[in-house]
Amino acid sequence: MSATRTTTGGARRTGWARRLWRLSTGRFGLIVSAVIVLTAAVSLVWTPFDPQHVDIAARWQNPGWPHVLGTDGSGRDILSLIMAGAQTTVFVAVGSAVIATVLGIALAALGALTARWVRESTAVFVDILIAFPVLLIALMISAIWGRSLWVVVWAVGVGFGVNIARVTRPELRRVLHSDFVLAGTASGLTPTQNLYRHLLPNVAPVFIVQLSWGMAVAVLAEAGLSYLGVGAPVTAPSWGLLLAELQQFLTVHPLSVVWPGLAITFTVLGLNLLGDALREATDPTLSPSDRMPQPEVVA
Repeated sequence: MSATRTTTGGARRTGWARRLWRLSTGRFGLIVSAVIVLTAAVSLVWTPFDPQHVDIAARWQNPGWPHVLGTDGSGRDILSLIMAGAQTTVFVAVGSAVIATVLGIALAALGALTARWVRESTAVFVDILIAFPVLLIALMISAIWGRSLWVVVWAVGVGFGVNIARVTRPELRRVLHSDFVLAGTASGLTPTQNLYRHLLPNVAPVFIVQLSWGMAVAVLAEAGLSYLGVGAPVTAPSWGLLLAELQQFLTVHPLSVVWPGLAITFTVLGLNLLGDALREATDPTLSPSDRMPQPEVVA
């Protein structure tokens, strides 16, 4: 005997991925993100030249062979510097995303699943933190602890963590009153079990979209703060530091400034477009044909 049941959860989980790849912005964002991660991984074991090797005889060379993107005023290979700088970009983006996820989940859970006075106190706390811009927080922390990549990671992570909490809290409250959550509670699930089994999976698309935008801000914040001299230390490979160094010789060799600028631009643009594509791909009001229940025959 066979029975027919409707499976919509699996269709939703795979449907948004298909829609993401069909979107040109989604493909662009995914490809750019993959290239940056791959470049950072390769640079850990290989670069065309030692990024910090100084060769005065090769200073200010135009793009060509063997220096594909040319050299700077110290004779360092710009392509090697950009490849090494991708390590810093990935570290800042991923580190801030991890902190934002942990903080965002914690604050959203406090603001949705606890007693009323805790929810209201958490909402006030989140609103206060949101009032401070991410870059301002980073500058204040830098003034106390000095220039460090961890300053940028924590500042962006905290800043976007509270933004994620503010966006996700009403979603958690909405899902909390759904039939399947109430059924889980009636069957004996604790609030923590309900959170991980039912609530977080249903608000995961919101998390992912916000995190992709947060990672773009993290990359831009690191580059901006390093450019100003309060971000990455001078010994760390950084596109912002490289841009600041080359910008001083803009009239001498203007082409050299283009490469780190393009690296920052394409990375931030790719992550932003990926966030927009994720928002569109996970929007339940879009592509209704992709969300049609699929009958599954079970023997």
